[in-house]
Amino acid sequence: MYHKVLIPLDGSKLAECALPHVRNLAQGVHIEEVILLSVAMFNPPYGIIEGEIDLVPARATKINELQDYLDAVQVQLTAEGIKVETTVIISVNPAHTILDYAWTNSIDLIVMATHGYTGVKRMLLGSVVYEILRKSHMPVLLVRA
Repeated sequence: MYHKVLIPLDGSKLAECALPHVRNLAQGVHIEEVILLSVAMFNPPYGIIEGEIDLVPARATKINELQDYLDAVQVQLTAEGIKVETTVIISVNPAHTILDYAWTNSIDLIVMATHGYTGVKRMLLGSVVYEILRKSHMPVLLVRA
């Protein structure tokens, strides 16, 4: 039923709480591919204008760090017989980027972990998960950390 499953990961232990659920899904349901996606939020430091200094090395470092992280997770899942692809994208809007990636790549299910914040705390901290849940046209499995 879920041929392509997307797992957005940001390098945190919280986000990794989704992985055991994907492992269980892969054992019980036919999943052709798991895609690990990391959205690198890279904004120039305050007061720095693009082009004023060379930000390419800093962006490259950020991308390499996230790619190394995803590669390590990929090795773990691949060892369990799960086909895994990885992608790193630079963006200033993670929720939009995740939804756009899911739509463009015919994702069947998005699996994400959440703090489970409600009310004022969610408003103050913002929530990529909440925005994805509200705007997604495909199923979203939320895992409370």
